Amino acid sequence: MSQDIDYGNLMHTAMRGLIKTVLTSVADNGLPGAHHFFITFDTREDGVQLADWLRGRYPEEMTIVMQHWFENLEVGDDGFAITLNFGDAPEPLYIPYASIKTFVDPSVEFGLRFESPEEEEEVEAVVDEDSIEVEEEPGQHDAEVVSLDSFRK
Repeated sequence: MSQDIDYGNLMHTAMRGLIKTVLTSVADNGLPGAHHFFITFDTREDGVQLADWLRGRYPEEMTIVMQHWFENLEVGDDGFAITLNFGDAPEPLYIPYASIKTFVDPSVEFGLRFESPEEEEEVEAVVDEDSIEVEEEPGQHDAEVVSLDSFRK
């Protein structure tokens, strides 16, 4: 048994909990002000539910926008269900938190990005799987990349 603490995984779990908290608030109260979300998720992840025609169109990843019209937002422990409009055709989706790759609220320049070990080799500009990109301060356009590598021995 390893004696290392998996801070990267703990960080991802905490950030997915933040997404759950935000979505729960939206389900209860609606989207406040100019807030809206761009959520990119891996359509191949276990538990993702979407129409066959959407899976055919987005075989690897898909980005949804929660802004003007959405219905039936139900937030659970492992993911959330939502109905979105695709060309005047409402479609139900179920998105597990583990499938989320990015969560962005551009109205306040906030964003989270989750990296997996497989993507580490493909995306050179991203630090590693333990990095989470965060943009928070209004008016500031540079992202702060938090890397746990500098704390490792």
